[in-house]
Amino acid sequence: MRERPEAEAGADAVVRSAAGAIRTAVAGEAVPPTVVPPTVVLDGTRLRQARDRLRSGDPEATAALAHLTARAERQLALGPWSVTDKPQLPPSGDRHDYLSQAPYWWPSRPRTAADPDGLPYERRDGLRNPEVGLITDHRGRGAMFDAVQTLALAWYHTGRADYAEHAAHLLRTWFLAPATRMNPHLAHAQAIPGSTDGRPIGIIDFAQQFTSILDAIALLGAGAPGWTEADRAGMHAWCADFTRWLGGDFAAEEAATANNHGTFFDMQLAALQLAVGQPDSARRTVLAARAARIDPQIAADGSLPEELARSRSWHYSTFCLVALTRLAHIGRQVGVDLWSYRNPAGAGILDAVRYLLPAATGRAPWPHPELHFQRFAASDVVRAAAEAGDPAAAEAVPELQAPPGGDLWPLRPSPEQLDPISR
Repeated sequence: MRERPEAEAGADAVVRSAAGAIRTAVAGEAVPPTVVPPTVVLDGTRLRQARDRLRSGDPEATAALAHLTARAERQLALGPWSVTDKPQLPPSGDRHDYLSQAPYWWPSRPRTAADPDGLPYERRDGLRNPEVGLITDHRGRGAMFDAVQTLALAWYHTGRADYAEHAAHLLRTWFLAPATRMNPHLAHAQAIPGSTDGRPIGIIDFAQQFTSILDAIALLGAGAPGWTEADRAGMHAWCADFTRWLGGDFAAEEAATANNHGTFFDMQLAALQLAVGQPDSARRTVLAARAARIDPQIAADGSLPEELARSRSWHYSTFCLVALTRLAHIGRQVGVDLWSYRNPAGAGILDAVRYLLPAATGRAPWPHPELHFQRFAASDVVRAAAEAGDPAAAEAVPELQAPPGGDLWPLRPSPEQLDPISR
C-alpha cells in the first residue's frame, strides 16, 4: 500500500522511533500472550498469525508495529474520560447518562438577546455544528474508544504491561467505577435543542466503533496484567444490559433505518450477542441482514443509493461498507457467509467495494457529491474484500493510499472508518 504523499517523509522516522519497542517485543523482554483471543470482529487466529509474522521479521508487520506503538505511546499520557465530566446535566437528571447533540443541526436564526437559542434548529447535511463539542461525552467516548483499542492491540503484539494496564484503567473509569460509569443506554444521544431530548439515530454514536471495544476486551482477557476477573465480569454485565436495551422500543426505530444506521445497528447487535454468549441470536441477526440490509442497500451496479444521496457521499459509502464488511467478519464466526450473498439485483458486498475501486486507487475521480474527499477512507474495506477472495480488490491493494499515521491492517485485519467525519 502506498503511503500518503505528505506522510512519506515521516514514515521512516516513525519506524525508527519505534524500533526499540519492536526489538523489545521480538526479543521477548516483554512476553505477549500465547492464546488465540476470542475476538468478535477481528479474527483471533489471524491476529495470532500476524503476531507470528512480526516475530519472524516480516517487514510489513514490523512497519505496522512501529505505527501502532507510536500511537500507543501517545495514548499512555491521555485520559481517563467519563460521562460524568460533562458540565451539562442530561434531561434525566442523571449525569451518568450519555449525552450528545445532533451534529448536522443548526439554529435557524441568529442568536440575539431576545432569542438566545435561535430555535427551531434546522438540518444542514454534512456540516457539523461546532457547538456539539460543548457536550464532552461524544468527544470523550471517541478518544476512549481509540485509546483502548490501540493500547489493547499494542499489548497483544508486544506484551508491554503498561499498555494493558492503561487500557484497563480507561475501561474501568468509563464503564465500571461507580463514581464515573456510564449507564448502559443511549436514550439522550444526538438530541436536538428545542426539539427532542434524544433520538434513536444517536445509537450510531456507539455502533460505529463499539465493536472495537468488544475486541479490545477479548484481547485483554487473553492474560493482560491489570485486567481482573472482576473487570471481565463487570464488562460482561454492562454489555448484557446494553444488549437488552438495544432490543427495546426506543432502539427499534434505529433498527428499522434503511441506510448505514440500520447496518451499523445490526453489526453492533450481532457483535454484542456473540460477546455475551448468545451465538444463536447473533446468527439470526446476521442472517436477517441479507434481506434487511444487502437487498435494499446495494444497487445492481454496486452503488449504495442511500449514501450517494448525501453531501458526503464518499465518506458515507465507505462508512456503510465498514459496517457491512465487519458484519461479514462476524458472520464467519456464526457460520453465515455474507461475502458470497447476492441480492435480487444480483449484487453483494464485493460489488459495492468494487464500485469504489476507481476512486480508491486514484484511477478516476469520485463522480458524486463529496465535501471533503479523502481517498484513503476506502483502504480498509478494499483490504477486507481482497482477503475475502475478490481478485479486483486484491489487484487494487498496491494502489491504495495509506491513512494518516500509517497502515495498521497487517496487525489489525478488520475494517475501520479511516476518515473521521468531524474533520
